[in-house]
Amino acid sequence: MGQYKTSQLVDRIEAVAKARQATLERFRARPAADDPAVLAQQAARQAVVEARDVRNAERETARAADEARREAEILAESERAAAELIRQEAETAERQAAQAAEQKAARDARFAARKARTRR
Repeated sequence: MGQYKTSQLVDRIEAVAKARQATLERFRARPAADDPAVLAQQAARQAVVEARDVRNAERETARAADEARREAEILAESERAAAELIRQEAETAERQAAQAAEQKAARDARFAARKARTRR
């Protein structure tokens, strides 16, 4: 029975050694850094990164333009509201001045009528 266990141990050790050897062979079979296929793959990756950067820059520019447009709209709306408020205040002041003039004219007319009655 000891022999059976020993063979299992040997089998496992051999399997580990074969796996290490296979990994080492895969690493050695890898193309060199100056291989045209590797260079082409690096160029493709670089092109993807640059295209992503361009898209991000365009997106950021569009976002900034949209934000500027929204701020301009808000500013224009606040200016319109301020102009409307000034117009309403001017109308109110004009109405109050006209009403004061009417009241003064009525008061002057009453005063003149009273004077005319007392002179008779």
